[in-house]
Amino acid sequence: MDTKAILVETIQHQRQLESRRWRLIMWVSALALLALVFDIAIGPSMLTLDQVLAALMGFDVAPMTKVIVYDLRLPMALMALVVGASLGVGGAEIQTLLNNPMASPYTLGLAAAAGLGASLVIALGSFGLPLILAVPIGAFSMTMLASGVLFVLASMSRISSHMLILAGIALLFLFQSLLSLVQYLSAPEVSQQILFWLFGNLTKTTWTSLGVTTAVSVVCITLLMRHAWALTALRLGEARAATLGVNTHRLRLQVLFLVAVMTSVAISFVGVIGFIGLVAPHIARILVGEDQRFFVPLSMVTGAAFLSIASVLSKVIVPGALFPVGIVTAFVGVPFFFWIILIRR
Repeated sequence: MDTKAILVETIQHQRQLESRRWRLIMWVSALALLALVFDIAIGPSMLTLDQVLAALMGFDVAPMTKVIVYDLRLPMALMALVVGASLGVGGAEIQTLLNNPMASPYTLGLAAAAGLGASLVIALGSFGLPLILAVPIGAFSMTMLASGVLFVLASMSRISSHMLILAGIALLFLFQSLLSLVQYLSAPEVSQQILFWLFGNLTKTTWTSLGVTTAVSVVCITLLMRHAWALTALRLGEARAATLGVNTHRLRLQVLFLVAVMTSVAISFVGVIGFIGLVAPHIARILVGEDQRFFVPLSMVTGAAFLSIASVLSKVIVPGALFPVGIVTAFVGVPFFFWIILIRR
């Protein structure tokens, strides 16, 4: 077989591989949309799938059905997709950047920082702002403070990726300790409010908070995709990536900043939801590998499907009650965490 035939065969094989990867992304996207419909249908006032689809497509439905779908359930269901996508992409890029399968926005202490910021607002007061607005501002501010510490460390040339992970773990324990102190010093009813926020929930979602989270996520994910080639090269190692012309120092700062902003906004509105940034990237990596052109989109739709399914499960675990979605994701994430440790060593 001559060189030209080998080249043609290689190109055809690559195209078939890329086509298969895009089909996987489409199938997982369809799963996320199916979970969205079930998330809207399931609740204290049960709706049929026909009613939900009719309302979403603008057909004539009962006024009460329209109110339930558009005013109550659709914002929460869409927020589950957006937050899941943000955390999935955030975890994927953090794992790529630090070359560590255990890395995620949660394990770097960003979620714990958000919990501390929210708890301080709940315990000390909202400073004249409505609590529904003050809590996300407090969570976002504290998360960006933690991100700033990581950003400063990442800007130091002598700080390696492994040292950055250790710094994130240190921040995680620091913020969790301070959070425990706030709960200990607070009145029982205040401590209960803090605990409810820490569980992670979608019930406080409004169209405004959904719009802000969606806009920030779209901008950050778009900018991250511009670094797809550089991040793929980074998986070969920082030294090899540098020989290919990648400025690894600048790349680390840019990606860390975008991930911090995206995940901070998402967490500030819905509370602490862990393990999505850990589980979704690993599923995507198993299915499509490390090529960021496919790895990032699949991490995004996998995270969206994961949190949407968790939202559905949170409504059916205890009939008539809304189980905190953060607990549901932990039930799935903890066994997966042990699977990574035992299987991948």
